[in-house]
Amino acid sequence: MDILSREEALALYKRFNTSESLLKHALSVEAVMRRFAQELHENEDYWGIVGLLHDIDYGLYPEDHLKMAPQMLQESGFDEAFIHAVLSHGWTLCSDVEPSHIMEKVLFTIDELTGLVTATALMRPSRSLMDLTYSSVMKKWKTKGFSVGVNRELIASGAVLLGMGLEQVITLTIDGMRSIASQLDLA
Repeated sequence: MDILSREEALALYKRFNTSESLLKHALSVEAVMRRFAQELHENEDYWGIVGLLHDIDYGLYPEDHLKMAPQMLQESGFDEAFIHAVLSHGWTLCSDVEPSHIMEKVLFTIDELTGLVTATALMRPSRSLMDLTYSSVMKKWKTKGFSVGVNRELIASGAVLLGMGLEQVITLTIDGMRSIASQLDLA
């Protein structure tokens, strides 16, 4: 299939997810996927759409996350490769689909990381991504009790899968999120 346009993908996402916080997460992941695609000379639009739709079933089925996504995506015309990519982000958490393509490894790694970056930015006096640094994120990373829902081991293992250091992964994540900071209310 031809990939949906960004506008069509966003409309599809919003059809199943009405929460503003879930939308901001989807937009964050989309922006970071685009940034990594740019860095790795890959298809930014395709990677971005995968990022945007990675949690397509979460709004309706949070307890069964990624169990309904295949059907929802198939009905919208997505192929098996796209569905595999979406399912792989939940590897070891709610899916047994292991990330194999570089794009899948990026999605697996940065999904949780966007939450940590957002939480760190919100704790700053500026409440902004624009002055956020890798060292600020790492300081919060090491703070016991800060964003306890963020699986740091998963992020670290994802960086290893990618063959990248945490500094590069976190810096690219911040860069990607900065590109849409105003949409995230973090400008």
